[in-house]
Amino acid sequence: MSTRGKNGAAWPTLVTPSLLRDWPLPAPGEDKYSRGSVLVIGGARATPGAALLAGTAALRAGAGKLTLAVGESVAVQLGVALPECGAMGLPETPDGSVTAEGLDRISSYLDRSDAILVGPGLDDPDLAEELLRALLEREEGRGGPGAAGGPAVVLDAYALGGLVKVGDLLEPWMGRLILTPNPKEAAVLLGREVEDLEADVAEIAAKYRAVVSCQGLIARPPGDAPEEPELWKITTGYGGLGTSGSGDVLAGAIAGLRARGTSEAQAACWGTHLHAAAADRLASRLGPLGFLARELADEVPALMLELNT
Repeated sequence: MSTRGKNGAAWPTLVTPSLLRDWPLPAPGEDKYSRGSVLVIGGARATPGAALLAGTAALRAGAGKLTLAVGESVAVQLGVALPECGAMGLPETPDGSVTAEGLDRISSYLDRSDAILVGPGLDDPDLAEELLRALLEREEGRGGPGAAGGPAVVLDAYALGGLVKVGDLLEPWMGRLILTPNPKEAAVLLGREVEDLEADVAEIAAKYRAVVSCQGLIARPPGDAPEEPELWKITTGYGGLGTSGSGDVLAGAIAGLRARGTSEAQAACWGTHLHAAAADRLASRLGPLGFLARELADEVPALMLELNT
C-alpha cells in the first residue's frame, strides 16, 4: 500500500539497489525465444538513429529478438547497422515520414511481439496520430484484448502527442500501456504546464490508465495493484542524461525488460534506474557532460548482473 501525505497524494517510494534486488527480473531462460520479442515502430528518413538507439537498448536489456519497422528508405541501412535485428520497411511520404499505411506488412510481428515500442524517430505529429489510430483500430477489429492479452505497448516521442488525440480509443491497450514522456511531453499529455512533477506524473498515469516514467518518476494507475506503491522515484542519475537520444534508450530499455516478462511497473522502475545508473557510470569515467546516448546501453548488462544476482 502507498504511503500518503496530508494532501492525499502518494509519497514516492525510492528506487534503490536494495529495492530492485528484492524485485528480481525474470530468469533469462534457455534461448532467445524465452526472453521475448520487441517491435520498434519509428525511424523516419531524417531520424533513423532514434529507432536504432531504442532497439539496441532493448537487446542490451535482455530481450531475445528485435524487429525495427522503419521508413522503407532507411530499413536496409539500419539492418546493416544493427545486424542483430530484423528490419522492415514501412511506406513513407516523399519527405521520408513514416505513414500508417503499411501495418499489413508487419501484421505478424504485431501479433507475435511481447512489447511494441512506437515513437522513436517518428517526425510528423499528424502521421504519428494516424499511426496510433490504425494500431488501435486493428486491435478493435481483433476483439481488443486489453488487459486480457496482447503485447505491452510503449509510447515515446511524437507518439505521445498523438495519444492526446486518441484518448477515447484506448480501451484495447488498457492494462498494458507504458508512457515515457519528458517534462515537455508531460505538459502535452496534461494539456497544461507541468507544475508539480510528482503529482502531474501520477495524474497522467490515472488519466491514460498507463504506467508512466518521466524525469526519474514512475507512476502506475491507482487501484491497479493495491499491493504495490503508486509512485516511485529514482535516486541516481547525472545531468548528462539531457543529451540527444537519451529518451530513446530509456524507452527501448523499458520495452526490452517488459518483453522479458516483467510487469509494466517493474519494467519502468528497473529501466529508469538502469538508464540513470548507466549515466552515473559514464560520468565517473568521462565527466558529467559529453557522453553519448548510444554509450548508455552498453552499461546496462553489467548493471543488471550486479542487481540481479
